[in-house]
Amino acid sequence: MRKKKILLLSVSAGAGHQRAAEAIRVRAVQNESHLDVLHLDVMNFVTTGFRKIYTDFYIRLVNKAPTLWGYLYHASNEAEADSTLQRLRRGIERLNARSLLTAIADFQPDAIICTHFLPAELLSRLLQKQRLACPVWVQVTDFDLHKMWVHDHMAGYFVANEETAYRVHLNGISKEKIHITGIPIMPEFMQLANRQQCAADLGIDPARTTILLMGGGAGLGQLDQVAEGLLNTQMDIQLIVLAGKNQQALTSLQQLEKRYPGQLVPLGFSNTVERLMACADLIITKPGGLTTAECLASGLPMLVNSPIPGQEERNADFLLEQGVALKAIDDISLRFHIEFLMTHPEKLADMRRKAQALGKPEAAASVLRQIQLST
Repeated sequence: MRKKKILLLSVSAGAGHQRAAEAIRVRAVQNESHLDVLHLDVMNFVTTGFRKIYTDFYIRLVNKAPTLWGYLYHASNEAEADSTLQRLRRGIERLNARSLLTAIADFQPDAIICTHFLPAELLSRLLQKQRLACPVWVQVTDFDLHKMWVHDHMAGYFVANEETAYRVHLNGISKEKIHITGIPIMPEFMQLANRQQCAADLGIDPARTTILLMGGGAGLGQLDQVAEGLLNTQMDIQLIVLAGKNQQALTSLQQLEKRYPGQLVPLGFSNTVERLMACADLIITKPGGLTTAECLASGLPMLVNSPIPGQEERNADFLLEQGVALKAIDDISLRFHIEFLMTHPEKLADMRRKAQALGKPEAAASVLRQIQLST
């Protein structure tokens, strides 16, 4: 019997969109043998110049000029869909995606899931012109909604929470097309890892207060400076610092490790984040959608810092409202909140319970289930 084909389309602007797509793909490979699932990065099918704008320029902008990015985020959210600027943007995107359309035709999917708004927008036009027959679904990867995620002719939307579902509906999408599944994360988060074993693998003390410091998949932020500021105190802590793909940050952290032996574990990109989270009592992180979804599934309290204006600020607001995170506005605030939580373990325990209640480690399975019910 022919396997149903599901195509996942992501965009490598930041790591989150790709990680959400991979979470769905891996879940299908492990548990849905009757499915043939392919994951494509849209950036592999566009021109070099367009790729630099969408990926390299994005990373530079959010790291070097976050205020400007915040302005662009809000301006594009408020822009009319038929404005001259928006029509020009969509025209440029279509010109840069012709080879992607060829790849879709070659695979002949029964359903498509977009974990970024760019492919959803491109395919919306094809559906309108009846040049694409299969249903297209959208997986929103933050705890809020930007209007660029919402397009006509989509089969449905997968969202993180009720408020995001409410926003999607008020943007013209019928309620029956909106499914509150959570944000897809890897199947490894379905079962909490053993803290003692994970700590032993890292060579750290499982009984000692452990803080995980992350800067996102690209290792944004001055991780070495934050780590040094925390280690240069009287707090009895040990740090795991994840630099992602930022080799410069990792090198700086490795130099810092020599000054604080036994207190600092610097790491680069990791495919076993769930094991690092199992070791931690608290995480200091930028509030990206995928990372915070993983924290919730792990029951890990968060101290969010340096949110990117726009989507990460909105994520932070949600987490603060739910009582699973605190926000550090500067180094003094960061240290204050950590010292407060260390001296008020009941607060930390309450944040952990609330995080566990909000976590949706089964999100990828829920997405696949709904796709199969509808195709």
